[in-house]
Amino acid sequence: MINKNDRVAAVIPARLGSTRFPGKVLANLCGKPLLQWVCEKAAASKAGTVLVAADDKKVIDAVESFGCRAVMTLPSHPSGTDRIHEAISNLDCDIIINVQGDEPLIPVKVIDELIDIMVSNPSLEMATVAVPCVRKSFENNPNMVKVVFGKDNFALYFSRSMIPFLREGGEDTPTYLHWGIYAYRRETLAKIVSLPESRLEKCEKLEQLRALENGIKIYVHTSNLSTIGVDTPEDLEKAEKRIREELGK
Repeated sequence: MINKNDRVAAVIPARLGSTRFPGKVLANLCGKPLLQWVCEKAAASKAGTVLVAADDKKVIDAVESFGCRAVMTLPSHPSGTDRIHEAISNLDCDIIINVQGDEPLIPVKVIDELIDIMVSNPSLEMATVAVPCVRKSFENNPNMVKVVFGKDNFALYFSRSMIPFLREGGEDTPTYLHWGIYAYRRETLAKIVSLPESRLEKCEKLEQLRALENGIKIYVHTSNLSTIGVDTPEDLEKAEKRIREELGK
């Protein structure tokens, strides 16, 4: 039996009009909407509340049809972070876990580890996840975000370009893929959305850079687990293959 933490809310931002894959959150994945897989993972975690932050009634109707809770948020929000902030306005919680709506294979263990980290370390403002990744497998893919962090595991930078750059004659170092799952204190989330879009954020189109540029430290939890984020129809096929393998079908 999982011990639920009533002070923690897992919120899933779900925007229907994805640029690269319109309607992907409701795309069929092994007989269920992709978003349902994400909701089920969040519901299996220690989070006391699971909530979908939607921008379209089709998403609300779908979420309610499979028994999860959803709220309508403004379609004009520039980011999932802003959407989540609106969604929690009536929730009584201290810690918010941002679970991306296109991560049907996000491990429940990773969600729980983020919750435990935030509960055990009250001074942490924000946390996220990174996994080891071979340089050559993702250095030329701008959709795979890279992160470097210090000895204390606090993020130094996130980029769509390869970091750290391996100069000719240089000594290589382990490289890390960033997963777009975040944990925030309620007050930290409020601070982030109150700030204007930052210089580096505008350049890289990575909203976590707004936090770094404004002195908000992001703890990077490293994991050796795996997931498949769905950005394209091809990714959906990969996710379906993985699920069928895990189910033995």
